[in-house]
Amino acid sequence: MYDEREQSPEHGPLAGFTVGVTAARRADELGALLERRGAAVLHAPALRIVPLSDDSELLAATKEIIGRVPDIAVATTAIGFRGWVEAADGWGLGEDLLERLRGVRILARGPKVKGAIRAAGLTEEWSPASESMAEVLDRLLEEGVDGLRIAVQLHGEPLPGFVESLRAAGAEVVGVPVYRWLPPEDIGPVDRLIDAVVARTLDAVTFTSAPAAASLLSRAEERGLLDDLLAALGHDVLPACVGPVTALPLQARGVDTVQPERFRLGPLVQLLCRELPSRARTLPVAGHRVEIRGHAVLVDGGLRPVPPAGMSLLRALARRPGWVVSRAELLRALPGAGRDEHAVETAMARLRTALGAPKLIQTVVKRGYRLALDPAADTKYDAVV
Repeated sequence: MYDEREQSPEHGPLAGFTVGVTAARRADELGALLERRGAAVLHAPALRIVPLSDDSELLAATKEIIGRVPDIAVATTAIGFRGWVEAADGWGLGEDLLERLRGVRILARGPKVKGAIRAAGLTEEWSPASESMAEVLDRLLEEGVDGLRIAVQLHGEPLPGFVESLRAAGAEVVGVPVYRWLPPEDIGPVDRLIDAVVARTLDAVTFTSAPAAASLLSRAEERGLLDDLLAALGHDVLPACVGPVTALPLQARGVDTVQPERFRLGPLVQLLCRELPSRARTLPVAGHRVEIRGHAVLVDGGLRPVPPAGMSLLRALARRPGWVVSRAELLRALPGAGRDEHAVETAMARLRTALGAPKLIQTVVKRGYRLALDPAADTKYDAVV
């Protein structure tokens, strides 16, 4: 019999899982972090970023701030703040902008943006330990903002309730859109990702901005696949968001998401390293420990890649471990198999070869196939939904 304590797999924690990446910015970094831990990555940037130097909205906001200095400035991202200063330099307004900001109370959302502020020769007044915009808002409202002019660096994502709360408390708010999102020029990768989610060939999708989540939902709606996408994200494909603001478009559609405690790429990947293996089905079969992952199976800790047709059969068998599943039912589980039950036999032979342990799956003559679930296992043989 297998002994779980003896297992020392050499694969990464995400081996056998496929993760979709919707990010446009830092997508390579996120993809590398996932692949380093064993995941297969499907990259589909759901948005593209308008270069700052080409953005007329940012130019107008910069001139407005130079012309009429705010009382308070809220800086939200390091890349956005640096980009704002660089864009202003390109327009010949950099020195004027920095000169105006030197007399302004600056609040920084987190340590990275604090570094960008100081690199520009400025000094922040305060930064929350939580890196949360909610804490920034609470501080401003507690101090009172009635009659104050506040510049808020927007960063491509909505700040729901933030600007509205400040205005309701009597502040004049100037939004500084440091970069803007537009739909991707090539929509093909997004469509392929949507199809993969609907087909359940992805195990998780990562979101690092609210506009990317909204863009994916919008594209699915255009294609008539929104309900199918939401159903998949609600049950079978894990939506992982870098933070609560990013999750809002999904939550508005009734989709629950997972988020790390710290809103960074590293913690997001670490979260997936915990969540995805915990969702995998593990069964004691024919003296082996079998863990069913997205596109592979761990047999006694060894990673065994399995073709898509084989995974479809294995999942159908695992829904009722120890029970006989008919060839007709298995045929329905095969994608695009038609009506020939011979396709089941062919796919089953390949599955057994891929698993490297043929006795895991038993043939029951004239009836079908079954997983050889260990009779001593503390597992009920009832159907699993």
